[in-house]
Amino acid sequence: MNEFPIAVIMECRRLNNPWVDEAWEAVGVVPAFADPGPGVAEIVSEPERRQWRIGGHALALFRDEVDNYFLNMSSPIPKVFVMWRKEGGQALPAAVSVSYGEAARWLDSGEQVDGVAMSREIADWVGDFVNTHYKPAPRRKVRRNDPLAQDRRPQ
Repeated sequence: MNEFPIAVIMECRRLNNPWVDEAWEAVGVVPAFADPGPGVAEIVSEPERRQWRIGGHALALFRDEVDNYFLNMSSPIPKVFVMWRKEGGQALPAAVSVSYGEAARWLDSGEQVDGVAMSREIADWVGDFVNTHYKPAPRRKVRRNDPLAQDRRPQ
């Protein structure tokens, strides 16, 4: 198992809405080699939005998910998926992944998941793993059942 320490940037935006006061979203994932420890630090404080850097997380890669990593890396914009939960008025990341399959499982179970554009450092790390471990499924020859095939034989 490989791990890449990261911090997640969570943002809270004020809304002008009679039913909902605010909207939370994961807006960034940054490498955290220098500061791998947990911690919440406010990095932006404006009247309409606030952001927090939340450390102590790590991306992990597993060989049985390599097909899903390949799908992510071959998409136009590879993403890091952040599953988060609101706890006591603050949205906190609960898990992070670069697997399409894992993100889909989280969404299917009703979790809040945001996709954040992957940084170059993370993309290089995931790309190396995919290049090392991904083996495309062998192509199978398909036999077509064509009832008109006999009529198309050369005469």
